[in-house]
Amino acid sequence: RPLFSSLSVLLPEVTREGGLSSVGASLLTTLPVVCLGVFAPFAPKLAQRLGAERTLLAALLVLTVGTGLRGVESMPVLFAATLMAGAAIAVANVLLPGVVKRDFADSAAIMTGLYTMALCAGAAAGAGLTIPVERIVGSWSGALAAWALPALAVLVLFAPQALGVKPQAAHAGFRVVGLWRDRLAWQVTLFMGLQSALAYCVFGWLAPILRERGFEAAVAGGIVSLSVMAQVVTCLLVPSFAVRRRNQRGVNVVLVAAATVALLGLMFAPVWTVPFWAVLQGIGQGGLIAAAMIVIVLRSPDPHVAAHLSGMAQGVGYVLAAIGPLLVGLIHGWTGSFDAAALLVVALGIGAGWAGYGAGRALHVGARTVPAAGRRD
Repeated sequence: RPLFSSLSVLLPEVTREGGLSSVGASLLTTLPVVCLGVFAPFAPKLAQRLGAERTLLAALLVLTVGTGLRGVESMPVLFAATLMAGAAIAVANVLLPGVVKRDFADSAAIMTGLYTMALCAGAAAGAGLTIPVERIVGSWSGALAAWALPALAVLVLFAPQALGVKPQAAHAGFRVVGLWRDRLAWQVTLFMGLQSALAYCVFGWLAPILRERGFEAAVAGGIVSLSVMAQVVTCLLVPSFAVRRRNQRGVNVVLVAAATVALLGLMFAPVWTVPFWAVLQGIGQGGLIAAAMIVIVLRSPDPHVAAHLSGMAQGVGYVLAAIGPLLVGLIHGWTGSFDAAALLVVALGIGAGWAGYGAGRALHVGARTVPAAGRRD
C-alpha cells in the first residue's frame, strides 16, 4: 500500500520536475488502481496452476522489482514500474480472501481484520514517512524506491513457506459457475468498487488537497498518515463486529456515511477541525475496506467461490474505482481547484451506500463449484 500513498505526498514535486500535465498526473495516480482491476481476473487461474502460496510469492517479487524501479528518474520508467507493482498488488488482493476462507475458516473475521489492518498501516507509513525519507536521500525518486525494502523483507520471510508447499493438481479440477449472473455478486462488486473509489481519492489526492488549503508538504503527509492510521482500528474491529450481526447492511451504510461526510469536512471545514475530520474519515474508510473484504467471505459458500467472487469484485470493482481519482485530477485541471470534486464525493458516497446495503444481506451468492468437465458459465 505505500505504492499509493507515497506518490500522493510527492505528487507536486513529481509533476513539476517530471514535466507532467494535470492529465498526466491524474493518469499516474490512477494507473495502479486500474491495474487492480485489469489484472485481478488472472489471479484465480494463476493460483490453480501454481498454488496460492507460489502465486503470492511471484507477486511479491514483481512488487519488489516494480517499486525499486521507481528510483529511476524517468517518467516512462515510473509509469512502467507503477504498472508492474499495481499488477502484483492486484493478484495478491484477490488471493487473500480465498486463503483466509481456506486456512482460517473458524477465525475468518479476525484474520480479515489483521490483514486489512496491515494494509492500512502500510498506507499510513507511506503517507507519513515518504517526505522525511525524501529529505534524507535527497530526491523524490529515491524516496519512492525506498519502499521496495519492506517488500523485499516480506519476500524473504515468505519464500520458505511458499516454496515448501507443493501445488496440488486437484486445484485445476474445478470451476465456478453462475457467478456473473448473480445479483448479490454484482452488489458485492459495486460495494467494493465504489468504496474503493473513495479510498483512492484519499490516497491519491488528499495530500494535494491539503497542500492547496495551505498546509506544508510534511504536515499534509502527516494528516494523511493520521487518517490512514485511524483506519487500523476499524480494520481490526469491524470484521469481528460485523460477523456477529444478523446482516451487515446497517454497518455498511453507517461506515459509508462517516467516510463521505468526513472527506467533505477535510475539503471545506475550518482548518483547525482538519485533524478531527481526518480521524473520522479514517475510521469510516478503514471500516469500509474491512467490510468489503468480509462480505466477500461471508457471501461465499466455499473457498473456491470466495476466490472467484474476490476476482470479480476486485476486477470489475477496481476498474470502477479508478474513475474516482482520475476524475478528481481532471476536475482540478479543468477548474483550477478541488472544490467541484465534492459533487463526485457525494455521488460516490450515495452509490456505495446503496450497494453496501444490498451486499450486506445475509445470503450466499448463487454461484457453485463444479468439476471442470461441467457446463460452462
